[in-house]
Amino acid sequence: MSRWDGFDEAVAVADTGNFTNAARKLNVSTSHVSRAVARLEQHVGVQVFLRTTRAVTLTDTGRVLVDQFRRIIADRDEALAMLDLHGEPQGELRITCSIAMGERFVAPIVREYAQAFPRLSINLDLTNRIVDLVSEGYDLALRTGTLADSRLIRTRIATRRITLCASPAYLHDRGEPQSVDDLARHDCIQGTADAWQFVVAGETRTFRPRPRWRCNSGTAVADAAMAGMGICQLPEFYVLDHLRAGRLVELLAPLRHQDESVWGVYPQRRHLLPKLRQLIDKLKLQLGPAFKQAALDGSATT
Repeated sequence: MSRWDGFDEAVAVADTGNFTNAARKLNVSTSHVSRAVARLEQHVGVQVFLRTTRAVTLTDTGRVLVDQFRRIIADRDEALAMLDLHGEPQGELRITCSIAMGERFVAPIVREYAQAFPRLSINLDLTNRIVDLVSEGYDLALRTGTLADSRLIRTRIATRRITLCASPAYLHDRGEPQSVDDLARHDCIQGTADAWQFVVAGETRTFRPRPRWRCNSGTAVADAAMAGMGICQLPEFYVLDHLRAGRLVELLAPLRHQDESVWGVYPQRRHLLPKLRQLIDKLKLQLGPAFKQAALDGSATT
């Protein structure tokens, strides 16, 4: 037998719980699945499944083997997919993104993409944790800031303007900062960004606030600023409507840093897959305009 024989059948049995369902999933006979698994167990010299009249369960060794089989099957399918670069996206696509940006902007685009390709399944994980794409098996992450992992490739998806601001009431009581150094003497409200960036004399200047109040919701941070709790720095779509209405005042505008990049980050071995390449193209086309429209609408939510 081939060294690869039985991998698909074993994974199907593990996924579906029995040989009959596995056969139905693979569109083969139950006897074919049973024989393939038996040959596999004989070939590797260990029992993969415990079989009773009521259930089929993985042995401890079988659980480890099936996890390995899944990765091998995924690598095989990816290799085959790369031979048809213009094919229809299919299979599973695992994506991770921050909660705020994901709920408001990324999820609608990805949902529309999934609806267009019925053979594609999407797992969108919204979290503010920086996941390890390689070890945790993600295909794509949407991230801002710098990228240090050499195992990953990045491509710019969009940009978004970042604005420093505070309420008129706060500025009346505390005065308006005239420099980045002045920020150290003010109350700061912090969102998910650990550092605020500015351009001073042509060079990037980083300020790390010691927040009086911190929240991972951009809307909640903007609300706190309007309530007079301090100065915040947020993507423009959270605050533009409030700036226009006078509820917030922009600060240090001449020192505003260049627009922040939103990156699509992915493991090197996945960069040619049709399902990933076409999604990245769609995000590049739609995410930037979505940021701008939200800023105009003043309706960003988290």
